[in-house]
Amino acid sequence: MRFFAPIVGFLSLASTLLPTVLADSKVSKFTSLTAGSKLKGIVRLTDALYTEFTSAPRNYSAVVLLTALDQRFSCALCQEFQPEYELLAKSWVAKHKSSDGLFFGELDFADAKATFQKLQLTTAPILYLFPPSTGDNVDVAHIETPYQFDFTQYGVPAEAVAHFISQHTSHTPPVVRPFDYVKFGTMAGGVLVAIAVLSIAFSIIKPIIYSRNLWAAISLIAVLLFTSGHMFNHIRHVPYVVNDGRGGVSYVAPGFSNQFGLETQIVAVLYALLAFATISLAMKAPRIEDPTGQKAAILIWNAVLLVGFSFLMSLFKQKNGGYPFFLPPLF
Repeated sequence: MRFFAPIVGFLSLASTLLPTVLADSKVSKFTSLTAGSKLKGIVRLTDALYTEFTSAPRNYSAVVLLTALDQRFSCALCQEFQPEYELLAKSWVAKHKSSDGLFFGELDFADAKATFQKLQLTTAPILYLFPPSTGDNVDVAHIETPYQFDFTQYGVPAEAVAHFISQHTSHTPPVVRPFDYVKFGTMAGGVLVAIAVLSIAFSIIKPIIYSRNLWAAISLIAVLLFTSGHMFNHIRHVPYVVNDGRGGVSYVAPGFSNQFGLETQIVAVLYALLAFATISLAMKAPRIEDPTGQKAAILIWNAVLLVGFSFLMSLFKQKNGGYPFFLPPLF
């Protein structure tokens, strides 16, 4: 028994230390591969490297992209996600030169068909996250089975993948996007062109901008639209007209809780006519120098006001049958 006790102790110690030693050697290897990769921050995997990269023991987190970038496969999502994945890996190694326990790998179908067949994958891209299998951050439930990123739910932005990694590991990868000089130049050029055009055309458009009549017309149109119930129609999607049940058309909705599209247009035209008649009486008629013409204009516009208000009140009586008042000539 005394002879076997040291052997048992040695084997127990070896079983504890061996996974750590193997994992440390893998960290050194993949740190070197990351540093020497053409894709900065990404380890280009083969069938053999994929197995070594993802198998236990792991005292690191491994993110693996299985993709198909060759044009023969027409994988639009692969092409769209590739620059986002490269940006995420590049952002990580820029602040973590030795990777610090998080590695990014990429396996292309053209280089590793056997792995795709082994995993029974028929679509791409697939993004796996293998958490540590040893150490303080071990994830026992996912030593063999990785987490999988859902492209359908989260899309392709690097920020979404970074959030996915931070949810399942102790790492929080940053995403540092390079300054878009093309976009900035386009926007700056557009602003400069707009300023130049406005500067040249200002003498032409200045009278229009400062026109009191123009702004008065715009204000009146806006007031007529909103007071006639246009927004109500837009929000409630009311019918234009309805069948009155007798073979005719009803264009006025009874009650105050509903209205029809044609009804609001009639009210808007009436408001516009009454407003124009009032403005003409107040501003145009006094400027007519001929006394006879002035009297005729006053009589005509007063008649328009009378008929317009009479029709408006008749419409209101259709909305509210109990309304007792009316204005001749319409009842």
